[in-house]
Amino acid sequence: MDPNRIIQALKGTIDPNLRIAAENELNQSYKIINFAPTLLQIIVSEQVEFPVRQAAAIYLKNMVSQYWQDREPSLGEVVFPFNIHENDRTQIRDNIVEGIIQCPESIRAQLTVCLRAIIKHDFPGRWTAIVDKIGLYLQSQSSGSWYGSLLALYQLVKTYEYKKAEERDPLLAAMQIFLPRIQQLITQLLPDGTIFSVLIQKQILKIFHALVQYSLPLQLINNTVITQWMEILRAVMDRDVPPETLEVDEDDRPDLVWWKSKKWALHIITRLFERYGSPGNVTKEYFEFADFFLKTYAVGIQQVRVLDQHRQKQYVTPHVLQKSLNYLNQGLSHSVTWKHMKPHMQTISQEVIFPLMCYKDEDEKLWQEDPYEYIRMKFNVYDDHALPATAAQSLLCKAARKRKEVLPQMMEFCHQIMMEPSADPRRKDGALHVIGSLAELLLKKRVYREQMELMLQNYVFPLLNSPLGYLRARSCWVLHSFSPLRFHNELVLRNAVELVKQGLIADKEMPVKVEAAIALQTLVSNQEQAKVYIRPYIRPVMQELLHVIKETENDDLTNVIQKMICEYNQEVAVIAVDMTQNLAEIFTKVLQSEEYEESEDKTVMALGILSTIDTILTVMEDHKEITQQLEGICLQVIGLVLQKPIIEFYEEILSLAFGLTCQTISPQMWQLLVVLYGVFQHDCFDYFTDMMPLLHNYVTVDTDTLLSNPKYLEVIYTMCKKVLTSDAGEDAECHAAKLLEVIVLQCRGRGIDQCIPLFVEAVLERLTRGVKSSELRTMCLQVAIAALYYNPALLIHTLDSMHFPHTPQPITAHFINQWMNDTEFFLGKQLHIYTHKRTHSYLCAHTQKKGIRMHAYMYAHTHAGIFPLLCPVCTIGVQNTDQPWYQSLTTPLSDDQKKQLQEIYSLSQQRRSTAAKGPMGREANWEREEGQGPVGGKRTEGQ
Repeated sequence: MDPNRIIQALKGTIDPNLRIAAENELNQSYKIINFAPTLLQIIVSEQVEFPVRQAAAIYLKNMVSQYWQDREPSLGEVVFPFNIHENDRTQIRDNIVEGIIQCPESIRAQLTVCLRAIIKHDFPGRWTAIVDKIGLYLQSQSSGSWYGSLLALYQLVKTYEYKKAEERDPLLAAMQIFLPRIQQLITQLLPDGTIFSVLIQKQILKIFHALVQYSLPLQLINNTVITQWMEILRAVMDRDVPPETLEVDEDDRPDLVWWKSKKWALHIITRLFERYGSPGNVTKEYFEFADFFLKTYAVGIQQVRVLDQHRQKQYVTPHVLQKSLNYLNQGLSHSVTWKHMKPHMQTISQEVIFPLMCYKDEDEKLWQEDPYEYIRMKFNVYDDHALPATAAQSLLCKAARKRKEVLPQMMEFCHQIMMEPSADPRRKDGALHVIGSLAELLLKKRVYREQMELMLQNYVFPLLNSPLGYLRARSCWVLHSFSPLRFHNELVLRNAVELVKQGLIADKEMPVKVEAAIALQTLVSNQEQAKVYIRPYIRPVMQELLHVIKETENDDLTNVIQKMICEYNQEVAVIAVDMTQNLAEIFTKVLQSEEYEESEDKTVMALGILSTIDTILTVMEDHKEITQQLEGICLQVIGLVLQKPIIEFYEEILSLAFGLTCQTISPQMWQLLVVLYGVFQHDCFDYFTDMMPLLHNYVTVDTDTLLSNPKYLEVIYTMCKKVLTSDAGEDAECHAAKLLEVIVLQCRGRGIDQCIPLFVEAVLERLTRGVKSSELRTMCLQVAIAALYYNPALLIHTLDSMHFPHTPQPITAHFINQWMNDTEFFLGKQLHIYTHKRTHSYLCAHTQKKGIRMHAYMYAHTHAGIFPLLCPVCTIGVQNTDQPWYQSLTTPLSDDQKKQLQEIYSLSQQRRSTAAKGPMGREANWEREEGQGPVGGKRTEGQ
């Protein structure tokens, strides 16, 4: 393999003018033996230009990810798919660890991904030598090889990180060698605080964390070993960070290696405590370790310096602060650790937790510079800046719930702040934050619950008129937190509602509007009288909600507006069209924004908008003229999703289409059926069950139009046929068969004779292949039964003319035999479809799992109850009119099946007699039959 040729091709991939030709060159070469090892040679060569080495590393990573694993031909294929040749694999295995050690960081990152894939497929089977190779470089006296070899070891440990304990033997055998060495190495390096030394220490901590994250190997980590590691972790946490790091921009400090090493040390300690060191919360193999850990280390580690440094206004990164608070949180549950925390808890609450819950300089800066980003940050609990405040709030709430001294102390502290007229407004914000966080607990305790109404009136209401926006926002948030409070004074509730309404409609600050909107909705949902107060203002409230959603794209507010729509469905009717138009515009804006592809928040927001439009459609379903106006708007939204296409929204747009076809079906909606057929061709199996309610509407709501254009029926049949003949899964196949049955019943006497043979052949052919579930078998049989109901002679003719290669038995005989064998499933044991009542209950339950709206869906079909009895009754009837035909039908049956046929006929006659007596007689018979088995016998347990 000529390296220069590959180098030139790789260089061409960097040049936009040469890229296509260069990629073609590489694509023609990559299967040639020695191509992959040549890439690795290029990667490690310092004589090659750096961008070319990077391109080679990326290409090798992609090759290893795709072609390292042995692959067999797919079913029906004879040519083996390409794999990297074993000789090439050997060369790469022999040299990749050295490559990781030698290469700079950006290339090293690609090679470690390669190494992980190789270990996953080859260790220990083909590559036990990696243990010796890593060991060689770790034991080396040359520190230059340590970091790269630790990266290689990390890939080995990560491969086994989440495997069960019994599957980790190859790793544990290797760690018998490596664990003492990395412990010795980090102990040796601890006094050295230089960047390279701390980088190696951090990597060792990451290896140890991956080793103990999911399973603690007690055979490796006994009491002596854990004691040594706990001292190491304690030293890392307590070590001073170099003062020059304060010169680095604050946003960049969390990425400094000194802080990252502290973060990983806290990760490990917190994980050891919560998963293995908490007696009463561990599995039995860790009982002894938990007792030892709690008594020996948990108390000592609680004396971490990090929180004290933060208390003294020294810089601590958000992640480190969060982990420190989480560790204390774990200690609240145990009397041993609480005994040592208790004397300090008031100080921790007031001097660590409380300041974290106050409005800060960085909050003010963000509010002023980018209020929309402020909103996003405050509503994202995973935002780095929000982590310490969230951890502080969690620690406080758990302490107040579990330790009786904490709540009264903290409430008295907050009360003093709120009472002081000259108190710092930011401390007032913190006090309200604390009180609101404890709202659920306060409302459960009578001594506090009785005071909350007065507290809101005296301290919260005045701040809703504060000149400081953050205090107005916090006050709205407190009202949201206390919205379940039982108000004794109606005037106080009215004032609360009026103030948050004004906050939404009249406030100039967007963060205040967002909090006011949420508070208003929770008050309306929790307070019946609040709902009455807002009713006259629902139009401006909803309009402002839409404005705020459009401006902020906050997905929490889509939930707010949905709940408000449900609360005020009558009032919303007059503005439903305008609201839907606004929502459609917001949806279009979100989808067309440049950040859409990269932002998960945008996807969540778009889903929320679709759900809100669907809610409007649902509450407007009794307003036919409004639904007609909504149709055009919804079709624009549906078209946008299908045009892009965005498959994660298919379920939602299909739900919209279903809502638009429940009453009538317009020509535009019929056009949509053809469009959806095109979508089905690409994504049929994943979304067929989501299409079902809509397809059912096409069949049952406007049968005349369905039959007026052969294309429509052909489209629906083709979809069902494709599902039944491909590997779609039995759930989708059940739905396909059911839809064919509904078509037959709906169109009886409507001239679809030419379709019946196609429908019957599709389902019976499916029965000749393996069927796992009784549901699918029954659904397929019901199509043939429906065809019998449609036209008995046509069905028999169809069956007689059918021949399947899998089944030598005549199709007619096979069908009747299968039916008789499955009688129990028709008569109530499992499917419960032998009456209309049970048909509905079974199939609603069956489809609600899929999240489909079933109130108008197909399974409450009035004909369903007659199917199970129809063919046996017809067969007995044939006995009286055409004896030769009867003999032909019953020849395949055993004596037991013939007896069962007679019993079914008797049961049908009994029901016919009962039906003639009227409703009372039917009800009485229903009650009696509830206790019977499929053919009149006593039902046994579990049927």
